[in-house]
Amino acid sequence: MRRIVVSFTALAALMAVSACSDETQQSGGAAGSGSTQGYQQPRGAVGQGALTEAERLAQLQKEFQTAVGDRVYFGTDAVSVTGEGRSILDRQVAFLRRYPTISLRIEGHADERGTREYNLALGDRRAQSVREYLLAQGVSASRLQTTTYGKERPEAVGAGESAWSKNRRAVSVIAQ
Repeated sequence: MRRIVVSFTALAALMAVSACSDETQQSGGAAGSGSTQGYQQPRGAVGQGALTEAERLAQLQKEFQTAVGDRVYFGTDAVSVTGEGRSILDRQVAFLRRYPTISLRIEGHADERGTREYNLALGDRRAQSVREYLLAQGVSASRLQTTTYGKERPEAVGAGESAWSKNRRAVSVIAQ
């Protein structure tokens, strides 16, 4: 998923740069000469509505990750949202209010300790905990879905608290 987001972000950046290129190169003459032969409408923010849906979602996901925060971390065997987690989720609520057509998929994760079944269940409880918090803040249930990966998709590899603490998380992803 991260590769897709990075690819779309790079594509959007490339298109934004090409959209900002000199009009004289696009028109084949001096700017303001009245000639539009060979001129292409810029894509991106300047050309309203020119972004594809995938590009728009990639930009929103990037904003969501960087400005809002898409991860809530948990303690060992814990499913309760911490104060820091509530702060992130409050920003997610504000984001969802600003974009009323956006839905989220909440992915629950666990560290490598424990059985596969236990960690899948723990990841599900973490995702449900985040969902319940968002619901309590007024987000519609129809905009939230959950899934669990247990220990199957670690963010950090390694056997130690520094890796384990990064893997005990719930990640909110903009759903398509």
